[in-house]
Parts: sequence; structure tokens; C-alpha cells
Amino acid sequence: MVALVTSPVPPGSPEDAPGPSSPPPSVAPGPEASGSEAAEGLAAPSDPFAGGAVALPGDAEQTASLRRLRRDARRRGDKKAAGRTFWKELPILILAALVVAVLIKTFLVQAFFIPSGSMHDTLLEGDRVMVNKLAYRFGDPSRGHIVVFDNPQDGRGDGETIFGALVRHVAESLGLSSPDSALIKRVVAVGGETVEIRQNRVFVNGVAIEEPYVKEGSRMARYGPLTVPDGHVFVMGDNRSSSTDSRVFGPIPETAIVGRAFVRVWPPSRWGGL
Repeated sequence: MVALVTSPVPPGSPEDAPGPSSPPPSVAPGPEASGSEAAEGLAAPSDPFAGGAVALPGDAEQTASLRRLRRDARRRGDKKAAGRTFWKELPILILAALVVAVLIKTFLVQAFFIPSGSMHDTLLEGDRVMVNKLAYRFGDPSRGHIVVFDNPQDGRGDGETIFGALVRHVAESLGLSSPDSALIKRVVAVGGETVEIRQNRVFVNGVAIEEPYVKEGSRMARYGPLTVPDGHVFVMGDNRSSSTDSRVFGPIPETAIVGRAFVRVWPPSRWGGL
């Protein structure tokens, strides 16, 4: 039996060299990194054109600027709308204010202008007083009260139309009426009392009354005696020498009284109660 012995091929022999039919192995590049590369912290470069749009560096600033512009535009629009609404509502507000003023001055409180010196030194020309129109709805006038009443010598009610009376009433409520439409005097006596003037003094029911408010130096002519009818008052100005009052036109009905003056509001230096 013959044994075959194979001898090793020495290095560098022709059998070791690659032949022309066996090309060297190569690795084809893939689109994604292998697992070993991911494990070693290597990442494949991102493709800016793959998977949708990519924000550019200035996009955030442009978006914020657009938002600010839209917000400012909305604000300007809101302001313009508010301005248009205000001008539309202004006539209604003015009318409502006039209605409220007329109601207050008709039923509650009204300011009156002092046009003459018949109430010196208590009230001077140009003073303004507030008159409480509810004062005698639940009570009666008393001696010493300062009252505003319709001028009995005015005569404007004679033959006055309803429309004319309405216009006059509104004008008086707004303080636009003539100063002669109302008078302001002090109550000296009430219904049932007897008034007499003698020796430059006023006597009520035979007793001289104290009048510290009368203007110093005033002179009075003799008058009376006169009994004041029920439901009437006898009024006189504090400036007895220069006042047209009940000594001329007689006692006035309580129904003619507009209200009681309770405070002087103008000028500020003379502010005070009455």
C-alpha cells in the first residue's frame, strides 16, 4: 500500500495569489448605518430633502413677526370698532343724560340763580342755591324757611298753551328760564297767623319776632294787621328796604312753592347751609 504524503505549499507560491476570476470582496454602501456603527455612536448624515420640510434658521423670527403683525392688526381693528360704537351711542348717551337731569330737577333737587339783592345779606347777586323739591311733600313750611315759589306777578300762565307750558317747564328744569319766573323769600308767617309791621318791627300774633338775618339798616313801612289764610304763607325778603314780597302781592298759596332752599353752592367761598 502506497501512502500519499502532501507537502505544505510554501508561502509566496503561485497557488496563493488570487486568480483573475476571483475579484477582491467589496462592501456595498447602504442608506442606513449598520448596527455596529450605531453602537459606536456613529450616525449617518441626515438628508435635508428626505422626510418633508426642514425649518431654516430665519423661519422662527419670521413666524413671530407675522404673529405680532396679526395681533397689532386685530388691536387696531378693535379700536376702530370701539370708536365707531362710541360715536353711534353718543347721541343716546346725551339724550339719556338730559332725561335724567330733567327728572332730577323736576322731582328732587334744582339749582336756582339769585338775580337780585332782595335777600341781602343772606344771599347775594350771582349766588346759586340748591332747592329741595320734596321738602313740603310730607311737611309744611315753617317760619324762617327760605322758599322758592312761582312769581304771582309773572302772569305767563294766562292763555299759555300746553306746548308752551311744556317748553317752559323743560327750560326751567335745565336752568334756562328767566330769573323772573321764580322768586326766593323767607317765610315770616303761616296760615292762621296774624302779621303786622310797626315801629320797623314784624309782629306775629301780637309778638315781635327776632330776625337776626335782616339786612342792617333796613326800613319797613307800617303794614297790617293781616291774618294769613290757611294753606298760604306770608313771605318777605331779608333786605326789607328793597324787596317785592307779600307786602305787595299778599300771601302766596303753598301750592305755588317750588321747594325749600337748603344750601348755597356758589361761589365756593360762600358755600354753606341756609
